[in-house]
Amino acid sequence: MTATVLLVFGRGVTEDGGRYALTPAGAARVDAAVGYVAAHTDAFAGAAAPLVVFSGGWAEASEGAPRPPEGCREGDLMLARARAAGLGAHADLRTECRSRSTLENLLHTVEDGLLDGHTFGRGHPLGLVSHAWHLPRIRFLARKVLHLRGAALLDVPATAGEPSPGRERALHVASRLWFMGVADPAGLLRRERAMVASLRRRPAG
Repeated sequence: MTATVLLVFGRGVTEDGGRYALTPAGAARVDAAVGYVAAHTDAFAGAAAPLVVFSGGWAEASEGAPRPPEGCREGDLMLARARAAGLGAHADLRTECRSRSTLENLLHTVEDGLLDGHTFGRGHPLGLVSHAWHLPRIRFLARKVLHLRGAALLDVPATAGEPSPGRERALHVASRLWFMGVADPAGLLRRERAMVASLRRRPAG
């Protein structure tokens, strides 16, 4: 099935002399969304334009990085790249610019009403745009936050920009352990903060 709603996950922002830019991986995720819409134009013909939500604020906040100025957060920069590629002519583009983690990507997208009016299932899946190594953790968290699983979610993998980071598997395993038995937003956020603090205390190596 074709996803008519895509949720694109950010992958960080770099800063050099006051100039902000997407990381190569973040840019690759935007390109994957653009490519997906272009490849499915026939499926969208005669129907409402697809919805593409770019979600990301400043993931580097967990490392003490200051908040980027307005217009320079991940969601803003992803939207600008998508518009430059002409995606705005074929899709409804929206942004969520507060998130600092994958969990917050999902929670804030829901809180901001960006998926309102859409019901997802086997025949109308939600497209998840990220790298293949990230998608299993997104699917796990989407089950917690959106109560979606299996065919209600469609992977749209980016194929360039970054190999799998070494800590991703550890984050996925830790997420399953720390979020066990928790589904409410406030509880998930508390568990995430505790998990991040615990991982920071772990010795390297």
